Amino acid sequence: MSNLKLKEAALIYLDRSGGLQKFIDDCKHYNDSKQSYAVYRFNILINPSDVVELDAELGNNILHQPLKAAQIFQSVCFIAVKTLSLSGQLQTETQINIVLKLTHLPPLPSYGLDLCEFPLDYTSQRYYMMQGIVIAMTTVTKYTQGARFLCSDEACPLSKGFQYIRVHVPGATESATIRNDFLCDLCASSLQEDRKFRVLGDKQIVEIIATKALHAFQGFSNNQPFRFQSLTIFLRDELVNKMNIGNEYKIIGIPTCVKTSQTAVCIEANSITFCNPKVPSGVSDNFRCLLSLTSSSCWKFTAILANIFATQIVPPGTYNLLKLCLLMSLVQTSDRNKEQDCLDILIITSDTLIIDRLLNFSINLVPRGIRHLASTEIFPTLSRNKYGTGAVSIQAGSALLAKGGICFIGDLASHKKDKLEQLQSVLESRSIRVYIPGKKFGDDIDQQMTFPVQCSFWSFVDMDSSLRRNAQKTNTLIGQMDCSLIPANLVEAFGLLINCSESSSCHPLLPTVQHTLKKAIDPEGLLYVASKQFTTEDFEKLLAFAKNLNVEFSLEAERMIHGYYLASRRIRTDSVYGSKLSASALRYLVSLSEAHARLNLRNKVLKEDVLIAALLFETSLTLKYGTSIFCVAPNALFPFDLFNEEYLEQRDRYLTQCQQQLQQFIATYGPGTAVFSSDE
Repeated sequence: MSNLKLKEAALIYLDRSGGLQKFIDDCKHYNDSKQSYAVYRFNILINPSDVVELDAELGNNILHQPLKAAQIFQSVCFIAVKTLSLSGQLQTETQINIVLKLTHLPPLPSYGLDLCEFPLDYTSQRYYMMQGIVIAMTTVTKYTQGARFLCSDEACPLSKGFQYIRVHVPGATESATIRNDFLCDLCASSLQEDRKFRVLGDKQIVEIIATKALHAFQGFSNNQPFRFQSLTIFLRDELVNKMNIGNEYKIIGIPTCVKTSQTAVCIEANSITFCNPKVPSGVSDNFRCLLSLTSSSCWKFTAILANIFATQIVPPGTYNLLKLCLLMSLVQTSDRNKEQDCLDILIITSDTLIIDRLLNFSINLVPRGIRHLASTEIFPTLSRNKYGTGAVSIQAGSALLAKGGICFIGDLASHKKDKLEQLQSVLESRSIRVYIPGKKFGDDIDQQMTFPVQCSFWSFVDMDSSLRRNAQKTNTLIGQMDCSLIPANLVEAFGLLINCSESSSCHPLLPTVQHTLKKAIDPEGLLYVASKQFTTEDFEKLLAFAKNLNVEFSLEAERMIHGYYLASRRIRTDSVYGSKLSASALRYLVSLSEAHARLNLRNKVLKEDVLIAALLFETSLTLKYGTSIFCVAPNALFPFDLFNEEYLEQRDRYLTQCQQQLQQFIATYGPGTAVFSSDE
């Protein structure tokens, strides 16, 4: 009677939720195909909350005994087939393969599976919800959804019909579905598979890690040792190719234990949901007050931000140009999937220790700041799948793991030539191609997969390395840096080239030395007033809010950025080598302008933002190719030390002069001028 009551509740739910009508439509689809099937697979969408309200016992079975619940719905569906004459081919109840697709699980701790907790419960065979980031995935292979077996004794009544049907259940291996040691229940003869009725489905295996495990890739562990392990997810049929490397997902599935060379806990996925990034609540009151006080200027707020940023690493007022560029690159990190958002930075320095600390501090301010480790790969690699499915496993690499964030790859000179060539290709195309040789991995044909690379790259070059000291200096133009240690095309591929020589007036030695000594005495101490007023958490909130702002260009800003691009391209073009500006130059100018507007917490890009972008870009071009007609000083962004309001006013007046010079430069060499031919 209890079982009958559950079937009645299941039928009522199917009728109310529209599941019965969908089942009828699916049966019609099978009938229209004109093919004979041993197994008929049906997906039924289940809302656990609605089921529990209708019948608590049925809801409990769905949540805690999913295999039993599937059998209940299987029986109901078979009765519906016979009662409504939905299919003449379907003969037995075992031919129906019911897959219950859950919309969600109750938001209770007992239904969550934390990948960082031990031990994992894989014996209860019930649904759990887990969340993680995809770090590896295989190619798609086939598995057996269902098969028909017949008694080998022709005299046996069970040598015909559809009495012996094997279907895949969560956690089962291929050998559990297809074997040669099954016996007939009636005559004990061996069973043989009727191969023409075998039903195949698609299968894919992915590996995920907990979001908190990203700390292992950020060069930051809070001085506490920890370890993490990836979790294997089995995707089947309609779930195949629904997950992408680098994305974060919520997964509902049943934990199982799979024995390979060693016992491993896996998840048979039931449903997956893409995790949208959290919407930031806003910025701190201190930053709101600062923004209000500097509202009369389009440049003061970002100047102060750069001045007080990362005071845990360097004293205020030092490395301001670099810190401004880092902040602008950080606010361009997002999941908008626009390649023009990327803002790559290459730093020329003689003090790699401070630069390394500064960059490592900065990447920890965004969720996907990844520090590439020498023991890992930057880009995807191939390996054999450990579960013996014949599929190729594609490991993410640091770049794909940093999706929507920053990939800090350290010293460029530490990477081999082939890796640098690969990096150059990625910087130019913002994608990576992975070739899968068929012969090597047991396939008949070669495959190729393309992955978008949606992160910004940070790196530096040590000017005082032994290789640099022994390298022969070449003649350089005024303002040009000798970057012969790195291939010229790779230097060009980086959007920004920044000179951070400690001997320059922008980076005085004494404050840095004093800061280092004080930090050695009191590592956790806050040495400056700015460190107390604007904390690291304040900067995290500011960046989280700023990077989610949707910005658009004002008409005058759009005209100015195109005018500068065309004028700069004009003066850096010769008849032999063509233009020195790459096709991506305009993209970087747009990205820089948007970044400065976002850092100012504005939705509109103004001509003042374009000026900052042009000065930064022209400074970078000068380091690459030498100075041009539009001559920009190395310290144009920070011509004065920012000690007080008076110095900020002086900087504003200086930048206003620079803006007038930029407009004059565009008027002289931009489109529509005498020096700009119709062809150009």
